[in-house]
Amino acid sequence: MLTVIIDARAKAEQLPVILSQLTAGAVDGLVRQVLIVADAAQAGIADLCEETGAEAHPTHEAAAGASRADMLLLLPASFRLRDGWIRALDGQAPPARVVGLGEGGLFGPRPSGLLVERRLLEQGVDHAQRLGRRLGLRRIG
Repeated sequence: MLTVIIDARAKAEQLPVILSQLTAGAVDGLVRQVLIVADAAQAGIADLCEETGAEAHPTHEAAAGASRADMLLLLPASFRLRDGWIRALDGQAPPARVVGLGEGGLFGPRPSGLLVERRLLEQGVDHAQRLGRRLGLRRIG
């Protein structure tokens, strides 16, 4: 089981799509919890959390501290899951880079996520950022 942490500080309007995609993982037993990193005053976040059962937190570290799973999947709000994502992530050992569907067609940018152990993020975003860079990610946190 894993906790999904979605960074919604940018592109929060895209949250409903990724949240609906994660539903299948919750039903299948892979996704235990969804946490959203967002500013407290960000429009619509509280309502979206109430509707979906997600929780909002101001930072990645706060979200990691609230996680009930030892494995975290860090995603941007613009992330789109590929078919077969549940099977691909089930049993995957962290750290791992997770690549989503591209925006703007076949050659559009492909958002990336990071599968990590909770303890790594609890040590601070700096540790996760270094790991992310080694895996080819530009920015985490």
